[in-house]
Amino acid sequence: MTVPPASPGSLPAAILAVDDSPDALELIQRHLLPAGHTVITAAGADEAVRLLKETPFDLVITDMRMPKVSGLDLIRHIRNNYRGVGILMVTGYPTLGGAVEAVRLGAEDYLAKPFTRKELVEAVEKALAAQRQRTLGQAATPAPAGIIGESAAMQAVFNAIRKAAAVKANVLITGESGTGKELVARAIHYRSDRAAHPFVPVNCGGIPEGLLESELFGRVKGAFTGATDTRAGFFQTGHKGTLFLDEVSETSLPMQVKLLRVLQEKEICMVGSAKPQAVDVRIIAGTNKNLQTLIAAGRFREDLFYRLHVINIELPPLRLRQGDVLLLTRYFATRYAEEMSRPTPRFSDRALEAFTRYSWPGNVRELENLIQRLIAMSEGDTIDAPDLPAAMRSECFIDGRGLDRSLEEVEREYIRHVLDRVGGNKTRAAAILKIDRKTLRDKLQRMRATD
Repeated sequence: MTVPPASPGSLPAAILAVDDSPDALELIQRHLLPAGHTVITAAGADEAVRLLKETPFDLVITDMRMPKVSGLDLIRHIRNNYRGVGILMVTGYPTLGGAVEAVRLGAEDYLAKPFTRKELVEAVEKALAAQRQRTLGQAATPAPAGIIGESAAMQAVFNAIRKAAAVKANVLITGESGTGKELVARAIHYRSDRAAHPFVPVNCGGIPEGLLESELFGRVKGAFTGATDTRAGFFQTGHKGTLFLDEVSETSLPMQVKLLRVLQEKEICMVGSAKPQAVDVRIIAGTNKNLQTLIAAGRFREDLFYRLHVINIELPPLRLRQGDVLLLTRYFATRYAEEMSRPTPRFSDRALEAFTRYSWPGNVRELENLIQRLIAMSEGDTIDAPDLPAAMRSECFIDGRGLDRSLEEVEREYIRHVLDRVGGNKTRAAAILKIDRKTLRDKLQRMRATD
């Protein structure tokens, strides 16, 4: 289920504010952050163009007159290169001709400076509502049950789910831990023509290698010590339904050979039996690893990869789902408050800012667990920055110590925090830090030398 908005434009949005005046940018942030929006700023059109390439935005608020490249030129660029982005033009030189030209080029609205907080918020909500009506109201794929998201990144996922459900091909779902791979697999199954039959999730990494074969294919009595009866495996119980092989990258090479044979022949042999059984099971696999890297290292079979990789759905990490963090926060807060028979808490502006700035290495799972813990431990009706984990406050520079520390100290603390959150995985840490592994390795060596 999705959370219904209070009004068409009230959902949190990812907003890019473009103005050559730092005071104007600060004012826009101050007015819009309390409304739950994420606001990224750019000091000119050139910087805005770069940010648009890197990050999906719901709305761009741009000044009309700027050095080098005007706001009207930026509107032309956005409309020529991006779908689903709303535009609000603001200017200190309001003219009818400028307003007409801005709207003609594709802006949703036109706002004259100076403006009040109320005028800006209303103009933003109006622009967001118009853009969603135009691009989402008709073209967007509804969110599957249990998946929360309004961002452009999740709209792409919903569209991929719709397409995958309509065909019989195998699917490979990739993405970091905690991004919701099983939810997506379930959504594909329950939207497909197999919905009346079983959905069977299998955590390949959670079953000991010696037991995985019998768990998947079943066993006959006496097949091995302890096999005191004949028992069906996941392929049999999932007959005519869907089998979700999560963490498929954790299977051994011999097991990969057996899985490949099942996919090719569509039949299995129970452990301890030479008699093949036909099975009709759709395979959806999930992994948080790069399988092509594992193939190059000789740890995953290339032929199995291509059997699984007919359709690939890449789940975005939460840090790239602009606007979804506060939507998910509201959803989980309501849900767990109801479960614990407590009033739904209010989140302070400082807490919301921390939520939007945090990198969420554990993705949606980390956010959900945090909200559950905050509600269980909260003693008041408001959750504020001091209630948040120390690591989260440190990353977001709102713990009161930010101005007392050197840049080197902040960097060291943040690198250690990221490594801790990803279990020491330097590849994932480097990706979150947006540096390559060699740079991270050099930084760690310097840190050890000065410790």
